[in-house]
Amino acid sequence: MSVTRRSLLKSSAAATAVAIAAPAILRAHDALASSGQVDVYAWGDYIKENMIQKFEGDTGIKINLSTYGSNDEAENKLRAAGGKGFDVIFPSITNGPNYYPDNLLAPLDESKVNMDNIIPSMVRDSFNLGATYRGKRYLLPFDWGTEAITFDSEKMPMSDADVSYGSLWVPEAKGGSAFRQKSAIMGVAIYLDAIGEVPSNRALDLYKSEEDARRVWDACTKFILDHKENIAAFWNNATEATSAFTDSGAIIGQTWDTTGLLLNRENAKWKYRMPKEGGITWMDSMGVTSGAANTDQAYAFINAMLEPEMGGMFAMNTGYNSAVKGAADFAGDEYQKQFNEVYTDAALANLWWWQADTPYFASLRQEYVEKITNS
Repeated sequence: MSVTRRSLLKSSAAATAVAIAAPAILRAHDALASSGQVDVYAWGDYIKENMIQKFEGDTGIKINLSTYGSNDEAENKLRAAGGKGFDVIFPSITNGPNYYPDNLLAPLDESKVNMDNIIPSMVRDSFNLGATYRGKRYLLPFDWGTEAITFDSEKMPMSDADVSYGSLWVPEAKGGSAFRQKSAIMGVAIYLDAIGEVPSNRALDLYKSEEDARRVWDACTKFILDHKENIAAFWNNATEATSAFTDSGAIIGQTWDTTGLLLNRENAKWKYRMPKEGGITWMDSMGVTSGAANTDQAYAFINAMLEPEMGGMFAMNTGYNSAVKGAADFAGDEYQKQFNEVYTDAALANLWWWQADTPYFASLRQEYVEKITNS
């Protein structure tokens, strides 16, 4: 994938034209959906009140919002309900293959979606990351972000070039590191490969076979447990990640971008930077459930989320990056400043994308998560 700040942030003129046209398109295309409700199941920090007010004001459709804190929670709840109970859901795109065998999602009718509003490279890359199944598209790019290093630059002063996944495990971080177990074993795998200690093809061997995954994760788990005196807190959602720094004394952590960027907005001592080994990058998506009761309203909601102004609201609310062309033009000066500081051209060229889950991946990873958690 070739991504630059220019390609992600350009299109101001085009975005303005789309922003002007989008509400009219929405009203014309979704005339049948100009009333009623849409049942949305989203990450806890995704759909904020300003977005709800805009959507309901523009369309007359009421949003019934339910939230979750992890992919596992969302997947398990939808599976237990047989794909029913919600109209639109926001899985991480790499989790798509977990939904398809049980027919939990409906194939999308792209003629009903404003596909041209999505950054083309995101549409292209989504094919290989889990958005399609048996030749049909089930998921649309919604946003993307990174998991990298948040640190207190006063207590752990580092140049941007020195930031590393290994920084969590240095003596200076004793008792002060925070991370999500299922991600830390990936960061450690990338780090150990980079220093030549545990070769893994930049952690891609984890997706190659269960035997390779066990080889790499055995070494990663041993490394983490050998340095467990550095651990301050584990986190599993955005609230817990922030709390690790504000309440549990963490001075460095492997976190989602929103944690580091929102902390930085409160106090400049907190910095969020890509490690030299490459920031772990994810893409979240939108899909319509197989049991959706309000299909027209679901497409109206999806198209509203693809408006540049709405994408800008989302980016400003969360610190995540919208997959909508021109969204950055509506996200405010602070977002633009932070984006430019964190996502240099060199950092963007070195991103590490989560891959689509292989059949053994999730259950095997959980086995190692439990070893780290309970040891």
